Amino acid sequence: MRGLWLLLVLVAAANAERLFIGDQVIRVNVQSEEQLQLLQALENQQEWELDFWLQPVSTELPVDIRVPRSSVSSVTEHLTAHGIPYSVIIDNLQELLDEEKAEMVENQMKERSSRTFKFAAYHRLEAIYSWMDTLVAEHPKLVTKQEIGRSYEDRPMYVLKFSTGGNNRPAIWMDTGIHSREWVSPATGVWTANKIAINYGTDASLTSLLDTMDIYMLLLANPDGYAYTHSNDRMWRKTRSKNSGSVCRGVDPNRNWDAGFGGPGASRNPCSESYHGPSAHSEIEVKNVVDLIQSHGNFKAFISVHAYSQLLMYPYGYTCKNAFHQAELDSLARAAAYELKSFYGTSYKVGNICNIIYQASGGSIDWSYDNGIKYSFAFELRDTGRFGFLLPANQIVPTASETWLALKHIMVYVRDHPY
Repeated sequence: MRGLWLLLVLVAAANAERLFIGDQVIRVNVQSEEQLQLLQALENQQEWELDFWLQPVSTELPVDIRVPRSSVSSVTEHLTAHGIPYSVIIDNLQELLDEEKAEMVENQMKERSSRTFKFAAYHRLEAIYSWMDTLVAEHPKLVTKQEIGRSYEDRPMYVLKFSTGGNNRPAIWMDTGIHSREWVSPATGVWTANKIAINYGTDASLTSLLDTMDIYMLLLANPDGYAYTHSNDRMWRKTRSKNSGSVCRGVDPNRNWDAGFGGPGASRNPCSESYHGPSAHSEIEVKNVVDLIQSHGNFKAFISVHAYSQLLMYPYGYTCKNAFHQAELDSLARAAAYELKSFYGTSYKVGNICNIIYQASGGSIDWSYDNGIKYSFAFELRDTGRFGFLLPANQIVPTASETWLALKHIMVYVRDHPY
């Protein structure tokens, strides 16, 4: 194992891959508004190069911060001096990254020898795209792969369409991987796509659904960012577009939608992880989805899958006012979360974005809801912080399996409640 680790370090160095040796992830359970304000000040302070995995937004929610090795002593001394208690949840981030990469290499070798695709493994973009072709070849009467446009770096953006025929039927949208470091999201999407394909014809509710509706799945909503997490920086979140007048690249693709664009919870700083971009739909990856949704015109549900925190949310994020369909959306989300919990006992919090986490403008499900798609939801998958964005691959299938129960409950409800 030590030999493999040394090899991975040498390969990383040769590829100029960013290393996180000695970086820690600390958790702060905020106890007062004063502490919250101190943490919010740290968020805007660039000297220590902090990466907030969970932002300081409420005294009721934990704050997770990746602290570079060079800043650990300064940050912990600062917190202690202000009486802010913290705990270390990841002591050396690079060790987890090395384990993750070693497992990927091992899985790739096994897949080559067995010529199979392992769903309990993380895969590079090219492998996922290749698997899509396999799925279409195995289920040609149900699944097609459609290119909906190209990314900033000219990668194709593919949607899997599940349909039993007919034109412009009512449809359900699902996207995964909009934030590139949230690997369990597209991994769950891949498992789910396979589940839909193999269960059609045997699962009565799913079969009935697909006999009347179509399902569209965008497994990699941020292909450039996802590729970059594999080649250069595992912690990269945004797109890879160039920002005029700044050395910092990328836009948060979930702050770029025309829904309260540029409001609270989105940053105007191009170096921020939540930078909203120069204008709504400036990111071609977002515009490609907008164009498809609008040209189709008959989507009845819009589901976006993120990680982490174990939340099931509905609009709004850009305002704290209730959506017109608040009661129905809340009831449906709670029923879906109940179904999810029935599998492994995993608990999800349910609520609108603004009240359950924080005010966040320019989000996708706010845009879809404001554009007439009533059943708009966002998932934040496992876990609640032990591994954060580095959820072990052995949790992919359990995560996807329990999430499927919630997804199917929502989709069947949408089928049974036309509008």
